[in-house]
Amino acid sequence: MQIWVDADSCPGVVKEILFKAARRTGLPLILVANHPMRVPPDKNITFMSVSSGFDVADDLIVERCEPGDLVITSDIPLASDLLAKGARALNSRGDEFDRSTIRAALTMRDFMETMRSSGERTGGPKAFSQKDKQNFANALDRILASA
Repeated sequence: MQIWVDADSCPGVVKEILFKAARRTGLPLILVANHPMRVPPDKNITFMSVSSGFDVADDLIVERCEPGDLVITSDIPLASDLLAKGARALNSRGDEFDRSTIRAALTMRDFMETMRSSGERTGGPKAFSQKDKQNFANALDRILASA
């Protein structure tokens, strides 16, 4: 198993949890982003820079991940593509996407996008909390233990 991170939108606190997990487990951790970022020097942690553009990082992750890999992303269409490929997808708040719920998540995402494009104010996501951090850490531990 490799752990891929859609790193452009991943909170720093989640990246820190992932860095510790990569060191602890020895699993490869690959962060993909279209802007430079610092990663700790470790043989298991890699940063891949991609060019700017719509879905460039997502496309690289889908292309290179393998069945059984874990991808950290809050991008629902990306999660759907990953599930179809046999990978697992976990968002930064600790919610794992799965085949039984991904269609509903895509439908809600599309509905909210339609509302925003029609001028409706829908607000943004709630602030990342200590509870979100703990949920993510617990979910990651469960997935790593089952691998």
